[in-house]
Amino acid sequence: MPGRMGLALAGAVLVVATVLLPDRAEAQFGLRGGPVGVARFAVGHVIGLSRLRHSRMAVRGGRYRSAALRSQDPRGADRSQLSNPYVMRAALTAQAALAGWQGGRRPQGWWRHPDGSYGWVGPVFWPFAHDDLTNAIVFGDTTSLSLYGYGDIYAALFTPYAATELAAYTVPQGRRARKVPTAETLCEASDTGGLPVERVASAVAPNEAQRTALDELSSAWLAARDTIRTACPAQTPGNAAERLGLMRERVEAMIKAIDTMEAPLSKFVGLLNDDQKARLNALANERRAALASYQSKNADKNDIKNASKNADKNASKDAQAAKACQADYDPVSDENAQRQYEQLLQQQWPAADIATTLQLDEVARARFEVLQDTTLRTMQTLSACPTEPAATPQARLAAVKTRLQTMLQAVGAIADALDDFQADLSDEQKAGFEAIGPKRGA
Repeated sequence: MPGRMGLALAGAVLVVATVLLPDRAEAQFGLRGGPVGVARFAVGHVIGLSRLRHSRMAVRGGRYRSAALRSQDPRGADRSQLSNPYVMRAALTAQAALAGWQGGRRPQGWWRHPDGSYGWVGPVFWPFAHDDLTNAIVFGDTTSLSLYGYGDIYAALFTPYAATELAAYTVPQGRRARKVPTAETLCEASDTGGLPVERVASAVAPNEAQRTALDELSSAWLAARDTIRTACPAQTPGNAAERLGLMRERVEAMIKAIDTMEAPLSKFVGLLNDDQKARLNALANERRAALASYQSKNADKNDIKNASKNADKNASKDAQAAKACQADYDPVSDENAQRQYEQLLQQQWPAADIATTLQLDEVARARFEVLQDTTLRTMQTLSACPTEPAATPQARLAAVKTRLQTMLQAVGAIADALDDFQADLSDEQKAGFEAIGPKRGA
């Protein structure tokens, strides 16, 4: 058992190191959340990499560069024609996120998600929020939603963007084509899908009363989208406290959007008979099958060539990820795992450097450690350990709401810890803290 636990953490450590810590200059993610927290945080990256291996190629190819800057649904109006949404999402958010960062010269940013997408795109947090709610509730697909957590909160504290780079996302759209999209454009372009009404209608064949309820549900879904859009930032956040405030507003808007959907969803499903409910729930299985088929047909030639060679490796990583999510997983009891954990601690937040650079006294240093530990705790509370999707849309809606409420509580706790840390700092010290993030990977 100890040997297997060591292997599980070793796999998790490997994923963290390769996905989030591309070189030592950028290896500053804090990992004091404990071995279990580290392992479960890494699970999301194992899952993301195993399911979404083709997305980064699409990002590097830049095939969707212009689409990322247009104020329209980049996937087209007919959502029944399923493309791979993960590849599209990765391409769109990467092009938009990197266009305003370091002159758009870097091929990837350290705050990216494991599928190649970005949770922070300039001042916009969670650009595909509405689509993620739809995918999770209707299709039982929480892949993208589960990847939001510690890394995004860290990027709010230590933004990768300089103030001038963030400001470029809030400059009004001019007549001439621009390289950096506006925040408004990003919010408009990423959240326009709405409820896939015709797919639902095709699946359940509603009668007149059911169709009326479905139309009411569709209207509620669009109202939910508008609620989320109201949380789109109109101004550039000037500091970490304001960025955490934007996160809180965005998540609060998503929870409010869910509340808007809840009653119409219950009404519609309540009017269905058992056979119709079964066909509605079958949409989730159809989506997973379609995505698997799409990825198989559109696999890169090199992936096909190396499929057999990589199969065992990928299966091993997935198995390691599953072990890390087991309730009785205890890497602390494994000496090898503990050594690996201590090595990771050496790559944590540069606490000593920050204390020296900002000239923190003992009180401020202690408050910073509280901020650090509060943030790192989210690696476990917001882990991406896979769970079996709930059987009904109503149950999935409740699960998504619980996840968002957990994130909201985490952001609130970190915001409080940040306020305590900065309470007695001088303006110069606060400016020095804000300068930490943009220097990463420079």
